Amino acid sequence: MAVRHRLIKRPPADVWAVLADGNRYAEWVVGTASSRPVRGRWPHKDAAIAYKVRLGPLELSSETVVRRCEEGSVLELEAKAGPLGTARIAIELRPWGDHCLVVFDEHPLQGAGGRLHNAGFEALIQVRHRAMLGRLARLCEHDARDGRATGDAGDAADAGAAAGRGRGPAHA
Repeated sequence: MAVRHRLIKRPPADVWAVLADGNRYAEWVVGTASSRPVRGRWPHKDAAIAYKVRLGPLELSSETVVRRCEEGSVLELEAKAGPLGTARIAIELRPWGDHCLVVFDEHPLQGAGGRLHNAGFEALIQVRHRAMLGRLARLCEHDARDGRATGDAGDAADAGAAAGRGRGPAHA
């Protein structure tokens, strides 16, 4: 089970505002090229976002579904990866003084990912998590500098949808 954490120098409400914007998923999730809400109201339970993953010349479409949401503190997702199966991703936001401790916990649920899971695979997930948490921290801290972090997830999600964020090329 890959568990990683990072202290983000913003309050939990600012971090939640980014997580709660389904259009911004591709901005912080490593490997995604674009994202958009497709079902329900992200990040409420059973809501889903569709996203594209680019692997060299290949482009795969996939979906992530919210399985549990405690607004402002816990988001549990099921990411579907086609023939590789599905993975559970739990994101917990903990107040840490004036900042936010973000804890990522990911493990395969079904399919080939679960059968092939080993120490090497775990190491790759850790590298991916480090990059994702770094991106998330930069987004939250950048939004605060730009005055976009409001701590109101609903406003952030609506603003993201209006601006069409997360639809450009993947960040390297």
